[in-house]
Amino acid sequence: MKLGVVGLPNVGKSTLFNAITKAGAAAANYAFCTIEPNVGVVAVPDERLDKLAALYDSKKITPTTLEFVDIAGLVRGASKGEGLGNKFLSHIREVDAVVHVVRCFDDENIIHVDGSVDPVRDMETINLELVFADLETLERRIGKAQTMLKADKKYAEDVDRLEKMKAWLESGKPLRSMAVDEDFKAFMDEQFLLTVKPVIYVANVDESGLGGNAYTEKVKEAAAAEGAECVVLCAKLEEDLGALDDEEREMFMQEYGLEESGLDKLVKASYKLLGLISYLTAGEKETRAWTIVKGTKAPQAAGKIHSDFEKGFIRAEIVDYETLLECGSFAAAKEKGKVRSEGKDYVMQENDVVLFRFNV
Repeated sequence: MKLGVVGLPNVGKSTLFNAITKAGAAAANYAFCTIEPNVGVVAVPDERLDKLAALYDSKKITPTTLEFVDIAGLVRGASKGEGLGNKFLSHIREVDAVVHVVRCFDDENIIHVDGSVDPVRDMETINLELVFADLETLERRIGKAQTMLKADKKYAEDVDRLEKMKAWLESGKPLRSMAVDEDFKAFMDEQFLLTVKPVIYVANVDESGLGGNAYTEKVKEAAAAEGAECVVLCAKLEEDLGALDDEEREMFMQEYGLEESGLDKLVKASYKLLGLISYLTAGEKETRAWTIVKGTKAPQAAGKIHSDFEKGFIRAEIVDYETLLECGSFAAAKEKGKVRSEGKDYVMQENDVVLFRFNV
């Protein structure tokens, strides 16, 4: 799964990306520092893995991961090709969700592309550019659908849906905030539009704003109005944390009164935003988390490990993570009748520790 890190120039996008991935993306005090997107993979924090690995004395721990893409800063007029608009829009089409960084701190030494700090205005600037880009796309889709309707009446519903989507965008609102049924949502997803993508807003503060400030309250309010997530963090502080070893990092976080890093919050929120869960496998060789979409059934979940597991699926032997820890081993859990045998119609759950049985 790919998440695109977006925002206006000089809001802290690349600093945040450096902190997330430690990939060393360029971060400088001028517009369009990022031209080609940098890509980094980050582990999803999961304390269950360490506990399971200790239980099984596993030689290896493999967490699940998310891919973050640092996309060029966007400016007003991007939908018409201003700045690096065309590059920005093409790159954002390729991600599954958007991490939208907005500046929530004052610093006269860091220029703002619009001359002043106003996070809600910045949010609107990018959202409107994406709305304009989607409107242009929909104009073409509607024209094509109307031509097809002349030959076949079955396209009447498509034209109607596209027209409704266009009207929604013309009101200045992103399509992700449009209330539709599942069939309409599936149709909407097929159009590969920008404003359909789910969004997390990152309110980037300075160290004094970690507990929130007037800017972050406005961002939270605007995010809630469109049904989006919001995470408050200090990108510079997160970058500094990333350069420390575990012991120094813990001391540093205690000094700032942080129970978990802003990055951990962001990664967890991103995982949730994409509708993902992870089931677990454990053994002496490896303890591992496997990413699946919520609602995935057992055979398809098995296929994440190997296609043969799905083809030859017989059953899934499953024990709840907490129950397994209480019992002390899979064998002990089985003796106590705590291990369930699930078939092809079983829908996987977040805390499932699984042993798949298959025959190929």
